[in-house]
Amino acid sequence: MSIKKINKLSKLIRYYILISTTKAGSGHPTSSLSAVELMAVLYFSGILKYDIKNPQNPNNDRVIFSKGHASPLLYSIFAVAGAISEKQLLTLRKFSSPLEGHPTFRFKWAEAATGSLGQGLSIGFGMALNGKYLDKIPYKVYVLLGDSEMAEGSNWEAIELANYYKLNNLIGIIDVNNLGQCGETMLDYKMAEYEKRISSFGWNTILVKDGHNIQEVYEAYKKAINLQKKQEKPVMIIAKTIKGKGVSFVEGKDGWHGKVLSQEDFEKAVKELEKIDFNIKGKIQAPKTTESKEIKIKVNNKRIEEFLIKPKEKEGQLYLATRKAYGNALLKIGSKNSKVVVLDAEVSNSTYSELFKKVFPERFFEMFIAEQNMVGAGVGLAKLGKIPFISSFAAFLTRAFDQIRMAQYSKVNLKFCGSHGGVSIGQDGPSQMGLEDIAMFRTIENSVVFYPCDATSTEKLVELMLRHKGISYIRTTRSDTSIIYSEKEKFEIGGFKVLRSSNNDDIVIITAGITVFEALKAHKELKQIGVNCKVIDLYCIKPINKKELEKAVGNLPIITVEDHRKEGGLGEAVKSEVSEKDNKIYSLYVGKTPMSGMPEELLRYEKIDKNAIIEKVRQILNK
Repeated sequence: MSIKKINKLSKLIRYYILISTTKAGSGHPTSSLSAVELMAVLYFSGILKYDIKNPQNPNNDRVIFSKGHASPLLYSIFAVAGAISEKQLLTLRKFSSPLEGHPTFRFKWAEAATGSLGQGLSIGFGMALNGKYLDKIPYKVYVLLGDSEMAEGSNWEAIELANYYKLNNLIGIIDVNNLGQCGETMLDYKMAEYEKRISSFGWNTILVKDGHNIQEVYEAYKKAINLQKKQEKPVMIIAKTIKGKGVSFVEGKDGWHGKVLSQEDFEKAVKELEKIDFNIKGKIQAPKTTESKEIKIKVNNKRIEEFLIKPKEKEGQLYLATRKAYGNALLKIGSKNSKVVVLDAEVSNSTYSELFKKVFPERFFEMFIAEQNMVGAGVGLAKLGKIPFISSFAAFLTRAFDQIRMAQYSKVNLKFCGSHGGVSIGQDGPSQMGLEDIAMFRTIENSVVFYPCDATSTEKLVELMLRHKGISYIRTTRSDTSIIYSEKEKFEIGGFKVLRSSNNDDIVIITAGITVFEALKAHKELKQIGVNCKVIDLYCIKPINKKELEKAVGNLPIITVEDHRKEGGLGEAVKSEVSEKDNKIYSLYVGKTPMSGMPEELLRYEKIDKNAIIEKVRQILNK
């Protein structure tokens, strides 16, 4: 390593940070300036092994800017490396430019979308899991963290899980510049406190007294790599830096976060940098090729058959909970596709992802009760080609909504299962009842949202999730439900099933999941008094085939029934697709504060049971 060359590269990086943010008129130059040497040494001293011409090279080390607002630093590094021109660099933050305010998939050298703080370490954790346990390639994962974001609980979820999984391929770098958006960070410059807290979770820690000293930073990286050869532990480099380093009139000064230099101040700052070498280029060392050791599936059909849950028979009818069918489906798709991995938040015996764990333990990762980190880990795995199926209670996935929201900007292939949806879970009470999950997943760009009513449809929809590229969600039910579909039945994204109809229907009931059976019971009783209802199972709540649904409902009045809140649920999904000019639409939904009780008591209390449907139909039709 040449200290002189790294110093020259650092000057040019600083210049690029300043000119790009000043031209943009917005950005975070001071936050970028504090980490210049930390990243210049990583990228250009030979530490990082990265094929700049092929960002998808499976042997590449990975660098994640969890501190996403330091994107001007990231883009400047690739300008110095010759990947982008200065002209391209000056499109920072402009409409249609891949150089966005925080990194997204549009910048092809960004590993993942970041900027919502506290998420990068979880993503890096997922990538490190992939390297150590799945692909078995000896790449490193480096995560640049800001000191402010160390207040985020999701970071500590990642820290404890990284130690649990002995990730000696994960290295974090905390840029401790002691200033946040408004004032000092929680721990200020208490370096020993950072070290104490992180080491207590089982990480090796390395203190860097001067994060702008090139030799000291280089030695820290070398030490981290050497430590990981001896011990199966992740390493955190904790570096003391100065916010705004290199520009004397903003160095270490509060009030400059997210503020750019004026043209006059920019010119003044450039003079301070002195002798910038505009011809110098940084070289990133490419990795040595290591063959990916793709997992070979050892299919033992007898063993798979042994773990599949069989339906129970009662009075000639077969019953099986959709959550159990989800477990069966995972087993089946896992036996055919080696890229399928399963993550669960310590509820696998309730979501039934434990079936996958029993047969394919090498592709199952217990994430414990740390849902935010679980989703971030899923993003990391998905970015490296795996297909994660992430399971928890529907209610508990809501706490990871920010991670799910950010995942859409990484353009990843993620699958979610939320079990125990709705008040129909019964006695466990409102804390366990997912009532907002459908709304949450409907807001995700190009997402697919499934809500099956029986075991057959559940298995078929999980297969569709596997084939669909993007974020998809399936909601499962706690209690056993009767199996109404045959194995030959076909399902499709955007589809629905007409379960009951006649030539002279008076009204249409559109429902999904557990309330399908309430609608069928209501249909039977209403028929006895001369009222004909068309019953539709809207198993795919997003997307909806508008043309086909409008054709199915005609100009009849519609009742939607759902075990979910009104806002963002099935009823609103139907209203967004079916014109209320032609159809009067009425909705039954969870509108009260639920409580513990038997499932049938809760359905009755919330007025989404058979009797409520009958009452509403009679009211609408004046029968």
